[in-house]
Amino acid sequence: MEPGQSPDRPVRPDLSPRFNSGIVAGMQDLTIRQRDILGVARTSGHVKVDDMAARFDVTPQTIRKDINELCDMKLLRRVHGGAMLASGVANVGYEARRAIASDEKQLIGALAARHIPDNCSLFINIGTTTEEVAKALLQHEGLLVITNNLHVANILLANQKAEIIIAGGVLRRVDGGITGEATIDLINQFMVDYAVIGASAIDEEGTLLDFDYREVRVTQAIIANSRKVFLVSDKLKIDRSAPVRIGHISQIDTFVTDAMTSDHLAQICAENGVRVECALPGIDEPDHEDGEA
Repeated sequence: MEPGQSPDRPVRPDLSPRFNSGIVAGMQDLTIRQRDILGVARTSGHVKVDDMAARFDVTPQTIRKDINELCDMKLLRRVHGGAMLASGVANVGYEARRAIASDEKQLIGALAARHIPDNCSLFINIGTTTEEVAKALLQHEGLLVITNNLHVANILLANQKAEIIIAGGVLRRVDGGITGEATIDLINQFMVDYAVIGASAIDEEGTLLDFDYREVRVTQAIIANSRKVFLVSDKLKIDRSAPVRIGHISQIDTFVTDAMTSDHLAQICAENGVRVECALPGIDEPDHEDGEA
């Protein structure tokens, strides 16, 4: 905050491309505090009401009002206890993605790994949740793992009984992902037992979405060259949006998540024979899209 400015004083919003959600014309002005809250969300991927109340020395009710206004402007999206960046045309940074729902991702990774037997072949693609699956595979034996994720390869180096093939292509420095025609060419040479994939968003009709069309083309090749496909994704991805279509959840054999928060998506999975595995069964608290954060 600049000297002499009140946290409730309206300021003109930052209209630069750094905002993921695309600010519409005619949007109301932001206060200094709202701008700072949005800045924290852009850095960490999410904000918690109690943390923001302590940070700005105001009541949780004041922060909820700020968050509700930011959500009304489509800049944030309500989740239980706070908010996260709204869907847009660019993903949250890698370190921020690792921090979001980190405990839930560990549970998802452990649950998915229990369904993968020893002595099998599998693809593991780009994503912070797929990396948790790799960590949970360190005690498996006889694995052949093909990956376009350098973090996955580095994790599995500790497993002396796994053979690791790293797909060639263009390195995406921000998160260690590898994409491109060379990546797809390598994947097309295999037909593996299992694929472990992630997605940035799953819309209400079951469409799997991501932000990078190059990454999406690799994921599509992985699905096409796998006998069984596991989708690993935390509940915050449900009912989100992203601009590039991977495919549909009906192409998945098993969806591993922490909690299924959408009855409609659960019905789509049931109708298409998609098995849903929840790492936290009984936790079905929906995102607070229409209520307070």
